[in-house]
Amino acid sequence: MFAYIKGIITDLEADNLVLECNNIGYNIRIPLSVAQRLPKIGTEVKIYTYTSVREDAFQLFGFLTKDDLEIYRKLITVNGIGPKGALGILSVMSADDLRFAILSGDAKAISKAPGIGGKSAERIILDLKDKIQITASPERIPYNSTPDSGAKNEALEALTALGYSPAEALKAVNQVTITEGMDSGAVLKQALKGINT
Repeated sequence: MFAYIKGIITDLEADNLVLECNNIGYNIRIPLSVAQRLPKIGTEVKIYTYTSVREDAFQLFGFLTKDDLEIYRKLITVNGIGPKGALGILSVMSADDLRFAILSGDAKAISKAPGIGGKSAERIILDLKDKIQITASPERIPYNSTPDSGAKNEALEALTALGYSPAEALKAVNQVTITEGMDSGAVLKQALKGINT
């Protein structure tokens, strides 16, 4: 219904934001990770939203980036993961950490979210593994060039297989300047050099 709302923060709690736009206060559910990154009350902010309509509720869920909103939308397509469950996952994991947990099959990391057990985490991995990839979203990660996402994904998977956490793998691969024609081996080699220095 609403792609985004741009307005002034008038109230902020751990999981809720009131955003005033044209004299209307929008009550928006947010993950804890968003609450921690928001500026202070009285500041203007742009929130990307998802509208959930059910028989007994009409709710807005908000995110600071389109990327966060995209991963949220994918999460709620998983059987058994509703809007609140997806919000809980994104409260304890960043969108990038969730991507890497899915790509590396790390159900344990996903199951740390409130209300998400091992079986639900496995279902998320199974349902989303083929729908998730690491892309060069300019609002997420600054790149000097357009990377080969296939080589980057393979390097990330290799690093997590070597025992590095998804966050460490992401940081290492992001520090590599990926040039045209680089294969996953070259990306991996450069990422490992960065980790060991």
